[in-house]
Amino acid sequence: MFAILKKEFFSFFSSILGILVILVFLIVSGLTLWVFDTPYNIYNVAYADLTLFFELVPWVFLFLIPGICMKSFSEEQRQGTLELLLTKPVSINQLIFGKYLGALALSIIAIIPTLIYILSIYNLSKTPENIDFGAIVASYFGLFLLIKVYTAIGIFSSTLSHNQLVAFIVAVVICLFVYYGFYALSSSGIFGVDIFIFEYLSLKFHYKSMMRGVLDTRDIFYFLSMWLFFMILTQWRLKTLKI
Repeated sequence: MFAILKKEFFSFFSSILGILVILVFLIVSGLTLWVFDTPYNIYNVAYADLTLFFELVPWVFLFLIPGICMKSFSEEQRQGTLELLLTKPVSINQLIFGKYLGALALSIIAIIPTLIYILSIYNLSKTPENIDFGAIVASYFGLFLLIKVYTAIGIFSSTLSHNQLVAFIVAVVICLFVYYGFYALSSSGIFGVDIFIFEYLSLKFHYKSMMRGVLDTRDIFYFLSMWLFFMILTQWRLKTLKI
């Protein structure tokens, strides 16, 4: 598994993809939060916290993570090397986790430079002692769990087609639906009344709960359940390809 992880991780940086993903994320988030006149601009709210950053990041990663993951198994299928990998003395789970952890590591590396935003709001605030660092820590933890689910979705989607573009589009659609689709269904009024179960099924509902600084075991369990669901789907899909 570690050999696959190492291969996947360094393959991102042997091409422009890894550096491009990190740069795109940092440039988009940085310009949106600090430069452009957008609803996410921190200066516009005149309050020194990172709530707007944590509201923005899921939408940015909704496209970037599928872009990272789209070649994981799609490229193997296109080149005809997936069958060879499946006959190697490595289990399907080791293969999945190797590719999964390689993609996850790149996303986490992209987030690390944003820790400087904490220092930025600390220096901007007239009362730094009022900054809710507990909520910031909980929000980063929630973001980590969100990235775990997005990456699992991206890896699963890459098993569905040998075409990377198709895998990318499928991953974006699934991520969008799981993050916001259920939430939108609940608040749309299409059923006449708000249906809480739809809202509860959305990643956004549980992620926003963590953004408030609340680390509820029910939210953590939900994220882990969604992650496990798509990992199991990936395992099932590879088993069907192996037959």
